[in-house]
Amino acid sequence: MIRILANDGIDNSGKTLLEAAGFFVETNKVPQDKLSEALQDFDAVLVRSATKIRKELLASCPHLKLIGRGGVGLDNIDVEFAKQKGIKVINTPASSSVSVAELVFTHLFAGARFIQHTNRIMPSEGNAKFAELKKKASEGVELQGKTMGIFGFGRIGQEVAKMAIGLGMKVLAFDPYVEKVDLTLNLPMLGTQSRIKVPIQTVSEQSVITQSDFITFHIPFNEGDKSPVDANMIAKMKRGVALINCSRGGVISETDLLAALESGHVAFAGLDVFEKEPPVNMQILQHPHVSLSPHVGGSTKEAQNRISIELAEKVIEYFRNA
Repeated sequence: MIRILANDGIDNSGKTLLEAAGFFVETNKVPQDKLSEALQDFDAVLVRSATKIRKELLASCPHLKLIGRGGVGLDNIDVEFAKQKGIKVINTPASSSVSVAELVFTHLFAGARFIQHTNRIMPSEGNAKFAELKKKASEGVELQGKTMGIFGFGRIGQEVAKMAIGLGMKVLAFDPYVEKVDLTLNLPMLGTQSRIKVPIQTVSEQSVITQSDFITFHIPFNEGDKSPVDANMIAKMKRGVALINCSRGGVISETDLLAALESGHVAFAGLDVFEKEPPVNMQILQHPHVSLSPHVGGSTKEAQNRISIELAEKVIEYFRNA
């Protein structure tokens, strides 16, 4: 019997599919430092972003045949070494795109209308500071008519673009591997003409950085690398820009972001991911112009269901054809 460790959990829909195919699925989480020993008894391991599958771990697991990542990125897996060992690596790139894109706009709306700030102050000091908060929050801005910069134009970036277009925003997208995309917008209120095509031509990195009112980042990042969004890049942006990171912790330098928030060069930021998780930079966590979420970009009920089904189907297909 094929034995699978779903170390970061798996939705019941996917677990049911795997078990119906005759696989054993273990969902009790094994601590990182115990994985080497535990994986001796499994043919496959399924993870999200929490569990790290590095070279040292893979070298100690001769029986492992497959690694499945529920989500888009593979930053927490040593993919090249796994290939060298003959271990198949799969992921679910399409299943969580809408969920991540919606969270981008959750942070955008919160920052643009000071929701993250008023939600912190009103419960404790609401009455005393109500007039002051109202005055401050009245300085909020609309998204309609503004320029949405999308740095990284893969599946998630394209979902962000669809939503931005629906809000009446101009879209500027940069991706070194994507030249042009015909986006399909689903507008059921139009009846039989509910699906329309919108062509998007990508632009230069410089254009996105210098011309956007809001910029969201959807690029890979490996722990230990230098943050691509640093003081030098931020200095080239419009004063009053807003930055959103729902991709990988470390893409934006937290130190440089804090300095830009304090100077007013960055109006607000929305962060779902952090350089260290759990996050340790209290100045970022407590800043009135930072909207926060605990790394849940692809973790809606709908996305979890889609991810688990896609992952299960790929696992079943692999072992049936192995």
